[in-house]
Amino acid sequence: MLGKLTDSFTSTLFGRVETTRLPVRTSSGQAQAVYLPTAAPGLGDSGVIIGREVYSGKGYVYDPFQLYGQQLPAPHWLVLGESGNGKSALEKTYVLRQLRFRDRQVVVLDAQGEDGVGEWNLIANALGIKSIRLDPMAALDGGVKLNPLDPAITTTGQLSLLRTIIEVAMGRGLEERAGFALKAAHAHVLATVKDRQPVLNDIIDTLRSPDLSAVESLGVQVGEVQAWGLDVALVLDRLVDGDLRGMFDGPTSAGIDLDAPLIVFDLSHIDRNSIAMPILMAIVGVWLEHTWLRPDRVKRIFLVEEAWHIINSPFVAQLFQRLLKFGRRLGLSFVAVVHHLSDVVDGAAAKEASAILKMASTRTIYMQKADEARSTGRVLGLPRWAVEIIPTLSPGIAVWDVNGNVQVVKHIITEAEKPLVYTDRAMTEDAVAERDRADQQLAAQPRI
Repeated sequence: MLGKLTDSFTSTLFGRVETTRLPVRTSSGQAQAVYLPTAAPGLGDSGVIIGREVYSGKGYVYDPFQLYGQQLPAPHWLVLGESGNGKSALEKTYVLRQLRFRDRQVVVLDAQGEDGVGEWNLIANALGIKSIRLDPMAALDGGVKLNPLDPAITTTGQLSLLRTIIEVAMGRGLEERAGFALKAAHAHVLATVKDRQPVLNDIIDTLRSPDLSAVESLGVQVGEVQAWGLDVALVLDRLVDGDLRGMFDGPTSAGIDLDAPLIVFDLSHIDRNSIAMPILMAIVGVWLEHTWLRPDRVKRIFLVEEAWHIINSPFVAQLFQRLLKFGRRLGLSFVAVVHHLSDVVDGAAAKEASAILKMASTRTIYMQKADEARSTGRVLGLPRWAVEIIPTLSPGIAVWDVNGNVQVVKHIITEAEKPLVYTDRAMTEDAVAERDRADQQLAAQPRI
């Protein structure tokens, strides 16, 4: 009776009294069923293994071709993060693992390098493949050439490529009269040059001396059409006799194997901050669209480093936007690697950049500073916990957002892959050990 009165009095003062339970003695094997382990759902077990999910320790498998149409509306992928945090290592191991499937083919635009070669040179050599080195100095001495007027490219594609090159170089759209002069010159060259591949010099010569039939059809003077095409001729002359000479002023070099499992365009000798880079991106993009993409059931990956050079130019961005839409029907996965999202969303091609970003259903974000992480989170619609953790990520760990399935993933590199992946001599054994220690510390942290 006294106990009931005490409980009643205590309940009135402090609220409901918890029931006292006797301790339970059991084995660890039986106790594990009391609090069941939980983890975010994975992406399935079919495809390429990336590493492990940090909080659960589960293996993390990703393949856009397996997920496309079910969990992914598009197979394209955006990789973001500060330098030195593992973007390059992820790209390389991903490609090496994809190439173990027989129906895969990869093209890489390699914009970075060391010791005079691109950083993908080791991987290409290991696979017995010679990189396609685009270098103005080497091109003058029998190096690689890509012809914008290659017969493998359709007539429409050639004209579109010529316009894009000119617009990128001029920084503005082509006026109607200049566009007509270019179109007339292109048509004249294709109609008259039959014994060899047409080249840019043919277009320049025709612009300087317009075809009379084109003039007569409009009822204007030769001098007028010549004036319309003068700026166009001057821009194209840069590819023939300027700082980009040698790479695009002749027939396409023989020996470029478009059936090789890996095709590497080495752009490491091109100034990444010059107008040459977006011009190169435009030429390579259109050339691949018309010579590489084919309806043969091969699943293709197009990986572009320093991709902001593409997305930051409205004219090149529009070209690649079309390539992405076209490529989805033919099994193309476009991988864009960018340091900062602000490089593109605040650039000259903000509209085109937004359209391309929307096509990327997979986003991988390595460590960024807090301000950049918040900006990235707003643009990509990341959950708050992911935005808060991005500045704390150690190298090799990234936030993966696969169409709304957001997880923190530790990228795992095998011993066999390390010699091919760690091409930067600054990556020492001590740095690798420090990375592994940081990974263990993060894995021990509770999830936000």
